[in-house]
Amino acid sequence: MDYIVLDIEFNGRKFASELPMEVIEIGAVRLDSSLQPIDEFSALIKPVYFAKLNSFIQKKTGIPQEDIDIAKRFPSVIADFLSWLGKSDSCMFITWGGEDMKRIVLDTRMHKLDDAYWLAADYFDLLKGFTRHKGLTNDISVEGALSELAIDAEGSAHRALDDARMTSHIFRAIFEHLDFDYKQKYVDTYTNAKERRLVKNAVRLLRAQKLEPTWEAFEEHFLKEKVKMDDPRKAAELKRYFDEAIIKQKEKQAKRPAEAKPLKAAELETQSGGEQHDEG
Repeated sequence: MDYIVLDIEFNGRKFASELPMEVIEIGAVRLDSSLQPIDEFSALIKPVYFAKLNSFIQKKTGIPQEDIDIAKRFPSVIADFLSWLGKSDSCMFITWGGEDMKRIVLDTRMHKLDDAYWLAADYFDLLKGFTRHKGLTNDISVEGALSELAIDAEGSAHRALDDARMTSHIFRAIFEHLDFDYKQKYVDTYTNAKERRLVKNAVRLLRAQKLEPTWEAFEEHFLKEKVKMDDPRKAAELKRYFDEAIIKQKEKQAKRPAEAKPLKAAELETQSGGEQHDEG
């Protein structure tokens, strides 16, 4: 089996808009079963919306506007990418976070293309694999992980192929420590990162205030007038995150060493007297 280390760049924006963000670059490194790099893929994509890159994206990625202007559209590039992927008999995608697979699926659907390949594909979130291996509680960037492993960064950060190459170095360095039972397939989500953080923070706050963290209390004190709950799929997903956050909190508490119970006065006197007797 080959490992496809994937990275994408997309045209984020500084202002709110109902128009979708789109993939503007795909980069990938193919590693064989012995983790040797044997092939690479790189392509720019001309977006349908916001075809003129804003200054933030230009500065972040360093992608020249003139290169975007002559790039092919997503349907053509993704067809080329799928053809390139077909050179592997079987493969698993390696990503840094879950955003890469999500963006490809969303753009595939936006262009009314078949998303069956992407929904069936296995991928392993190396960011989570790295934080589990290192015992970290917060996310870390690719550059930060390279520094942690004393591996020199190469190329330009936020260019898809360079990021894929750097991610492949991390993957190879910690491969033997990774648990591939955590591999996954893309699943549609109806909540955003801010709403999921709200769940975790609310469970911690309710616990800190000695309140039972019930879903009803969470809805009343944290969701009301803050999060739109008109989509039942979103409500169900938030409820699932809430239940999982409670379980994790209980597991953490169970792992903490039990606090020593305060000794009663009689016990203190007994211990004190015993110590004096031993010294005598």
